[in-house]
Amino acid sequence: MNSSLQGIGMTSLRTRERMIKRLSEQGVYNNKILEIMRDTPRHIFMDEALASRAYEDTSLPIGFNQTISQPYIVAKMTELLLGAAGHLGKVLEIGTGCGYQTAILAQLADHVYSVERILPLQKKAKSHLWDLKLKNISFLYSDGGLGWPDYAPFDSILASAAPAEIPPVLLQQLAIGGVMVIPIGKSGNQSLHRVIRNENGYHIEQLESVTFVPFLSGKE
Repeated sequence: MNSSLQGIGMTSLRTRERMIKRLSEQGVYNNKILEIMRDTPRHIFMDEALASRAYEDTSLPIGFNQTISQPYIVAKMTELLLGAAGHLGKVLEIGTGCGYQTAILAQLADHVYSVERILPLQKKAKSHLWDLKLKNISFLYSDGGLGWPDYAPFDSILASAAPAEIPPVLLQQLAIGGVMVIPIGKSGNQSLHRVIRNENGYHIEQLESVTFVPFLSGKE
């Protein structure tokens, strides 16, 4: 691994180990997720000026009024998606962003189908993910509210932006037995939801309070 991926100082493995210890203390129990997050260089997904803060438990700006989610939220959403299974099948990600959450999912999934509405962000994410040699990812430049019907249904769906309510199209694209993790609500009043689709419909759980950028329609 080259030095920029490996990290030094505030981006070194020792700093990452501190992040993992903190995640464990915050209630993230899945060792596989913790190992993947320890070994994935979060600092390469943000501007150099912010790289030294990459392993703090905070969300950080990535441009275009978007953010990279705090490590705890990335870990928690991934853990909720994974459930008792040790592996994810076909995953739909709404909001590629900088690509960090995509990188974590790709190391647990058969394939990740990632949709982004901001083209320059998508291009940067592709470059970072290519540097990590993660090749089980397909990218779509589109309105996330449309999902990716060509490859539906999906075993798992994860959204990185908060709509006012769960988009019906995403519910339709979730396979029976599938799980969706999505923040819901307006700014200042959002909570994480887990949706499980069964033969009879959808079981929806409201979980902890969160703060995400709003789920917007259209493309930029």
